[in-house]
Amino acid sequence: MTGPIRVVVVDDQELVRAGFRMILSAQTDMEVVGEAGDGAEALRLLRSVAADVVVMDIRMPIMDGVAATAEIAARDGGPRVLVLTTFDTDEDAFAALRAGASGFLLKNAPPGELLAAIRVVAAGEAVVAPRVTRRLLDRFADRFVLPDPAAAPSRRPGAGGAAGLELLTDREHQVLLAVAEGLSNAEIGERLGVAEATVKTHVGRILTKLGLRDRVQLVVLAYESGLVRPER
Repeated sequence: MTGPIRVVVVDDQELVRAGFRMILSAQTDMEVVGEAGDGAEALRLLRSVAADVVVMDIRMPIMDGVAATAEIAARDGGPRVLVLTTFDTDEDAFAALRAGASGFLLKNAPPGELLAAIRVVAAGEAVVAPRVTRRLLDRFADRFVLPDPAAAPSRRPGAGGAAGLELLTDREHQVLLAVAEGLSNAEIGERLGVAEATVKTHVGRILTKLGLRDRVQLVVLAYESGLVRPER
């Protein structure tokens, strides 16, 4: 990416937006190009302002962050969304990931963590640590319809799973399951006896075959397709 990271801040609290703007504007590689107080205002803003990352609150009036994220993610070439959540109380975080967010961050995260997350998302990666993603999915997955594994003859790709799973090789299937377990690339490489760089290549190919943006959506797909089940 050339030039500063263009950020839009969306939060219904003006004081919160002002705090984010102050922190982000102090960075040489970031630029706040707009602010919005709700999802509908954010969508209008993004029609006229080019952005790389949208820092999105979830609970807002008029249009919440989940609905806004879904519309932004559906746009070709649109910015990536970093959702803010309180985790312990905000059950919409999982819905935001399903809607297309590239990850989530605790709303009370320290400034350094917020800045690092924005840079990671802008670089095209998922900001959420795999283990944190798994905890969120384990906690909230029962609020969504998941297939009963007993109703399917097999969990292998091509046995009625999500579209595209049949395109995966056996090795890619192993990597997919490991990602869904919350393992990092290094941990997957150790398990499979391959280099971390090789795992990264496999993950990239899986994302391409399945038409997904990042490993956060990959984990969501694994749960929703019934390849893995949330722990109870």
